[in-house]
Amino acid sequence: MAAAARFFIRGANSKLSITGIGNGSQSSFVETLVKLSPSSNSRTKTQRRHAHFTFQPDPERTQYGPTQKMNLFQSVTSALDNTLATDPTAVIFGEDVAFGGVFRCTVGLRDKYGKDRVFNTPLCEQGIVGFGIGAAVAGATAIAEIQFADYIYPAFDQIVNEAAKYRYRSGNLFDCGSLTIRAPWGCVGHGSLYHSQSPEAFFAHCPGIKVVIPRSPVQAKGLLLSCIADQNPCIFFEPKILYRAAGKQHCMRI
Repeated sequence: MAAAARFFIRGANSKLSITGIGNGSQSSFVETLVKLSPSSNSRTKTQRRHAHFTFQPDPERTQYGPTQKMNLFQSVTSALDNTLATDPTAVIFGEDVAFGGVFRCTVGLRDKYGKDRVFNTPLCEQGIVGFGIGAAVAGATAIAEIQFADYIYPAFDQIVNEAAKYRYRSGNLFDCGSLTIRAPWGCVGHGSLYHSQSPEAFFAHCPGIKVVIPRSPVQAKGLLLSCIADQNPCIFFEPKILYRAAGKQHCMRI
């Protein structure tokens, strides 16, 4: 497993090479990537070139479907559920996500979609993000979870020097835009120094990545789905203090 993590950290993305590594290790990472990831060439040049866009309002009023009341943590779960249901290449991985995560945002997803699509990783944030970069470059929709935003610093080099610059350094031929990094953010309760930090400013000033912090259930669901669909790597910080706030909002059940 460690060999596979180091392999991805170094930026390799050849399926042939990945299969070779898998023969010598018991890494579920490798098996999952080979099963779910289409070729990186499946992305058209048009998709790669148009990662940035100018917002233009829809000419017609948006038609909304059925809604239900959700708090913020439920809206995050709903967005992840929707992604796994509609995108066969989507995978969710991180520390303890298989049993539902510390804040229960992934609860039930492993049972519903299987251990190859929702799975635990070693306690190595650098490896989590490194694997996510490799999976995204190979064509998968990679959704990585950092258990607390405070733990993201070991992955700083992977995010800033690899994920953010992948499109630039490849001359616009490749990207890891289908990488989304989720992390519970901010202070709540008795978190103390290792569970209360707000590191968004470190990443907001880095070209090539997008940083998002929702403030309501509706925003959380819509923005998380937008981050997952975006053609740039995104960091999605989730305010812990709002996870189970009393105020629920009507969110679409898509």
